[in-house]
Amino acid sequence: MTIRVFLVDDHPMFRAGARHTVESVDDMDVVGEAATGEEAIRALGGGEVAADVVLMDLGLPDCSGTEATRRITSTPPDRADAPRTPRVLMLSALEEDDAVISALRAGARGYVVKGAPREELLRAVRTVADGGAVFSPFVADRLGDYFSAVHDMPGRAAFPQLTNRERQVLDLLARGYGNRRIARELVLSDKTVRNHISHIFAKLQVTDRMAAAARAREAGLGG
Repeated sequence: MTIRVFLVDDHPMFRAGARHTVESVDDMDVVGEAATGEEAIRALGGGEVAADVVLMDLGLPDCSGTEATRRITSTPPDRADAPRTPRVLMLSALEEDDAVISALRAGARGYVVKGAPREELLRAVRTVADGGAVFSPFVADRLGDYFSAVHDMPGRAAFPQLTNRERQVLDLLARGYGNRRIARELVLSDKTVRNHISHIFAKLQVTDRMAAAARAREAGLGG
């Protein structure tokens, strides 16, 4: 049986490379492409294209790949002869825990880092098409770390509104670390750290680092 693959990425050169990889083997065929999430939703959610596996970029210009995945996988067929809901394999250069978890919650069946070896990508497509789930070795390691951290991290019960990454940032903030050191510790960009801190302030309803640190220490963070 030929696996029908649909490509979603806003970079034409990446789509061309992915198409070449997929069509280099006998058991796969590219049945369509989209440059935006909305294009993919119209084609796949509306049943215009029958696909088995969607290679979905995480960072799309209109709606995120996560949101597009959620809408595609949660839309039931509107007629009896409509194609079955495709399975989504997420592709991204991002390797952050929150991005992986968000993709899974949206319905993705796998998450492979862009630039993965050709055979790894083809194996992932076959696994997802067969109903399995697959992650690149790096992502699998990070998932294990994520769930261990969620289980063990102080303050999880005190701040259920925060993501695991936000709790990690808050913990370091409570230790007195500046943004640049937090970025080094968590292997993040300075901009990402600033965004996390803004979200933390909003969720904890505080206006500055001192107030956030005080709340964190009361909950056992920053030790």
